[in-house]
Amino acid sequence: MPELRVPGATLYYEKRGTGPALLMIPGGGGDAAAFDLVGPDLADRFTVVAVDPRGKSRSAAGERGRDQRVEVHSDDMRRLLAEVSPSEPAFVFGSSSGAIIALDLLARHPERLRLVVAHEPPTLGLLPDADRWRAAFAGVAETFGRDGLDAAMTALGTAAGQESADEPDDERDGSAQPDGTPATAERFRRMRENMPQFLERELRQFSGYMPDMDALAAHSGRLVPACGRASRDLLLARPAAVLAERFGTGLVELPGGHVGLSTHPVRFAKVLRRTLAAAMAEDAV
Repeated sequence: MPELRVPGATLYYEKRGTGPALLMIPGGGGDAAAFDLVGPDLADRFTVVAVDPRGKSRSAAGERGRDQRVEVHSDDMRRLLAEVSPSEPAFVFGSSSGAIIALDLLARHPERLRLVVAHEPPTLGLLPDADRWRAAFAGVAETFGRDGLDAAMTALGTAAGQESADEPDDERDGSAQPDGTPATAERFRRMRENMPQFLERELRQFSGYMPDMDALAAHSGRLVPACGRASRDLLLARPAAVLAERFGTGLVELPGGHVGLSTHPVRFAKVLRRTLAAAMAEDAV
């Protein structure tokens, strides 16, 4: 698989499909495999580029144990776009902390982008009760240091809130890997291995980032804030709602909750595909 040298790191990424570039940036402990279930349903229309961000999985060398900065990750993505789509602006989908990177990319390098879909970016500074949630996220990191990973994930889930039920993703996706396969086991092993880095070096650092709202406003026509249908009223979706209201863009609902990519991949890919196709149609007018 291809790699890209960037300052201080080497990024692992995967490409599939044909058409305009669609860069997909995972959140949390995720890596490029977070998009394995939705990528095949997008690859006939887009060149899907999924990346392991620096400090994660196959891009971890030299970064484990270092505090992460949104601006550095954003510059990584700019360099990756220059590699995979040197002559054309690209589409970007980011989820969770990956959506924070996507927002910074739009603010700093709008000329590289056709559209950014920011799915539940936990940019706490957009919220009126930001101090409460910054303290809660700091508590998650403290819990990890004191009581370990499982306790920290429980604390994070408590802060995020209980998602409502969404209708099952009962369509068949022939490209999905069933639970229990070696590839699935390896994916979850990497995710669990990434979680200490995320909890200690990224959660507070990224959620404390405040986007350049003036820069985003200038390019809000290229921004689609998105949330999960099952998590719309919860903490992690609230910043996307603030962005949608501030810029008058509307809030796109994607199937499932914060991890709808994994729980509802077939319908998630369909809605995302329609969202991107609408932007392409507007560009053609």
